[in-house]
Amino acid sequence: AVHRIPPSRLADMVFRRIADILPVLHQSIRSGAGPYHGASNPRPSHICGRSAEKGRDMSCWETIADYALRSQGIGERLLPRSDFTLCQQFTLIGSGMIWNIYFGVVALCAGFFLATAVALGKAAQTIWLRKPAEWFIFIFRGSPLFIQFFFAYFLFLSLKGAYPFFSPLTSAWAGALVVLFLNTAAYTGEIFYGALQSIPKGDTEAADAYGLSGWARFRRVIWPTMLRLAWPAYTNEAIFLFHATTLVFFSGFPATQQRGDALYYANYFADKTFNPFVPYPILAGYFILLTLVVIGIFGFINNRLNRHLPQDRRKAIKIRPQIIR
Repeated sequence: AVHRIPPSRLADMVFRRIADILPVLHQSIRSGAGPYHGASNPRPSHICGRSAEKGRDMSCWETIADYALRSQGIGERLLPRSDFTLCQQFTLIGSGMIWNIYFGVVALCAGFFLATAVALGKAAQTIWLRKPAEWFIFIFRGSPLFIQFFFAYFLFLSLKGAYPFFSPLTSAWAGALVVLFLNTAAYTGEIFYGALQSIPKGDTEAADAYGLSGWARFRRVIWPTMLRLAWPAYTNEAIFLFHATTLVFFSGFPATQQRGDALYYANYFADKTFNPFVPYPILAGYFILLTLVVIGIFGFINNRLNRHLPQDRRKAIKIRPQIIR
């Protein structure tokens, strides 16, 4: 006869056996004797590049070598994802500053010449020159820069769909540069226009007395005097322009392959660590240093513009945060 085990007794035997096996199995897995001991363990996510081959964390010099040009696509491709060090944060945020300096320098240099033309157009007697200059200044000074980035990006996307020629403008290096160029040209044009209206009448009368007219009068008298009067305010505009470059990847233009600016990397570290009080002060420190460099360069140019004046009449460059837009 077949011996039949009652269901209740069978269940009790099974669960009692499982209770005896689980602690042993758990201990074997923890000690590395389990069936998954031979599987490859993933390396720590913060170890990458050459340090992964050596099986150790990256030194600060190796971090600088791998990430100093990361924003330009040169060096280590993978960003650190855990156990962030101060060296990594300083290096990557500093790498992103390359983009901020690029946007600021190119937009400032190109916008300078357009601003001169806009100022002359606004000061012209011909309505066909004066009105377009006035509306250009009004539109770019009257709307927030963040909105300008946003609408420009989607405008360039629409143009790209219709005309492939505009494809480069959907990238930050070209499209955002155009927006910054037009924006600073509008603000600087208004500054130069105010300087044109402030040129002493005696300077123009002296030019007329020397027989200067047309281009010679503008190049030798009007333009140098305009620059001398506008330079302190123009210095503040240059400082603001460099600060405004942080809006490029924050507003609409994408960072291709995580090649962003300084704010992009600072925001990356703040999101990963949930501690914004380390990367953002680092970012602020970089921009303070950049501001000091801008003040030094523009102060040197200001001294050159005023070298013919007596010492007591020379205007020194001063930081005036209350008039920075």
